Amino acid sequence: MSRVKTEAIWQHEQVLPYILTRLKDKISEITAVEKILLFGSRGRLPLERWKELEGKDWDVLVQAKCKLKNAHVLVEENYHLDLLVLNEEQTEKFTEKIITKQLFPINELECLLTKNEENGKF
Repeated sequence: MSRVKTEAIWQHEQVLPYILTRLKDKISEITAVEKILLFGSRGRLPLERWKELEGKDWDVLVQAKCKLKNAHVLVEENYHLDLLVLNEEQTEKFTEKIITKQLFPINELECLLTKNEENGKF
C-alpha cells in the first residue's frame, strides 16, 4: 500500500489515513461507503505484531450500498492492496468466520494506538 517506500507498508499510522481516505472518496463517487474493514493477516494479528507483516499487502473490505466488480481498478498502480467492495449482505457472509478490524465509521485502531502510546509501546 505504499508506492514510494514499500518497506513503509506496515506503517499504518502514516499510510492508512491517506490511502483509505482517497479510496473512500473514489468509492463514494459511485456508491455510499458504509464500512471499511481490514481482514487477512492484519485482521488476525494484534496491532503490536504488524511489523512482522512488513512487505505484505493490505486486505481491505469496503461495505457499500452495492457491490463493485473489478474494484481493483480504484487502486493506484504499485499500491499493495487487495480490495473488495461488497454490499451489506455479502459483507456479513464474507466476514462471519474471519476476524476483521473496522476502520470506518468506527476506528478500532484509534483506541489501540492511544492505549499503546499511553503505555509507551510506540
